[in-house]
Amino acid sequence: MTQNAMTKYQRDPDGKARLTTVPKVRLYVEKQEERDNWFVNIGHVTERGRWRTEPHAHPHYGQVIFVRNGRGVMNLEGHSVPFEAPCALLLPNESVHGLDYEVDVDRWVVTIEVSYLHQINSKLQDFIKLWASPRVIPLSYAAESADEFFGVITKLSHEVAAKTIGHVVGTEALLTSLLLMLVRGAHMDELESKVASGSEIRLADRFRELIDQHYRENLQLQNYASMMGVSLVQLRASCAAAVGQSPTKMIHARIITEAKRNLIFGDMTMEQIAYWLGFTDAAYFTRFFRKEVGQTPSQFRIAARRS
Repeated sequence: MTQNAMTKYQRDPDGKARLTTVPKVRLYVEKQEERDNWFVNIGHVTERGRWRTEPHAHPHYGQVIFVRNGRGVMNLEGHSVPFEAPCALLLPNESVHGLDYEVDVDRWVVTIEVSYLHQINSKLQDFIKLWASPRVIPLSYAAESADEFFGVITKLSHEVAAKTIGHVVGTEALLTSLLLMLVRGAHMDELESKVASGSEIRLADRFRELIDQHYRENLQLQNYASMMGVSLVQLRASCAAAVGQSPTKMIHARIITEAKRNLIFGDMTMEQIAYWLGFTDAAYFTRFFRKEVGQTPSQFRIAARRS
């Protein structure tokens, strides 16, 4: 993998803030012809001994890590989340995470290019909900679930590697089956919600992409609607149907996520974080954060670092 930077600040001995990074990584692909053309990649990792990665993010792909044997702890947005096989670790693009595997963990890593992942997610409303946040999904919800999951990953690995006639269709079918198993394991099918149409799902997904690109610019909802060529009524209805949230709530959630990351992993002051996120008034940022989280930014930083 190669990496670039996500903004983070540390302080020099003289007290001045200096720019440093939380790594953002790209998938390393050995063959030159595949570096710009891959859409799904499968890796099987069986290193001996303990294995650990520091917190990082990957903006260009999502991952499903199938832990077949062993256990460990995931540093997920600054919180320690234990996991034990058999399970799947679902990591959306941009989520900040680190992994600390215990001795001799056997795992398969399914990496999905983000635009292709959006295409797959548009097939089912519950796929979008599944990828809305990182999670650990136990695969013990049925007696044979882990074996079935392993079987699908094995077939998917062969399909991706073979590249025989129809491999794109075959890959899509197997990946869809894999995600469907995760939806059932995460009990997404038990959530009651209005059934969204395909166009509503696609519109909400496009809105989420635009939020990722512009959340620091303090745009109005009408700006987003204009960029998508829809009315505010259509935007609100699609978000409510597809993700169960208002457009404003989705924007606020993205801002809070980035604020939490900087509070946990960085050393910027509250004022620096506020201005970096597009707030012209640090006091307003504090009120906004407290309303959404229930704590002031300072209280959240102290509590998160203690944990």
